[in-house]
Amino acid sequence: MLVYEKNSLSDEIEVLIEKFGKERSALLPILQIIEKRHNYISEFAQQEVARLLDIHPVEVYSVVSFYNFLHRYPQGKNIVRLCKTISCDMAGKREIEEALKRELGINFDETTRDKKWTLEYTSCLGMCDQGPAMLVNDKVYTKLDPETAVQIINDTK
Repeated sequence: MLVYEKNSLSDEIEVLIEKFGKERSALLPILQIIEKRHNYISEFAQQEVARLLDIHPVEVYSVVSFYNFLHRYPQGKNIVRLCKTISCDMAGKREIEEALKRELGINFDETTRDKKWTLEYTSCLGMCDQGPAMLVNDKVYTKLDPETAVQIINDTK
């Protein structure tokens, strides 16, 4: 007989705190791992991190709400982030925006019903000379046109 041991989120956070320590400097790495594992950082997770690090919950919330790559609500398995800088605007970002919305059937800051895709904007990706640029999960794509952007999505599916 196989026995599956399922750790609760509290147990998972305790393990992370054992790994990173209880200093404030551990907060961001802990939140990043929670985000990666669960595709967001729930209110409960924020409360538990605050309790176990012995900091005020507002401090945790402030970090989660400040960083674009941390989310308070469930995200899709794949996250498409389109650069929103003026240089990407000038290079044709609007057409890519429309192509992505059409292909995925959602607007920016939305997630598909099947929880496979989230579309969002992000600040500068550091590719201003190669725009328009987007990030799909952890991979950067540059010098995009609408057809290429849609092909990247289809290749990722």
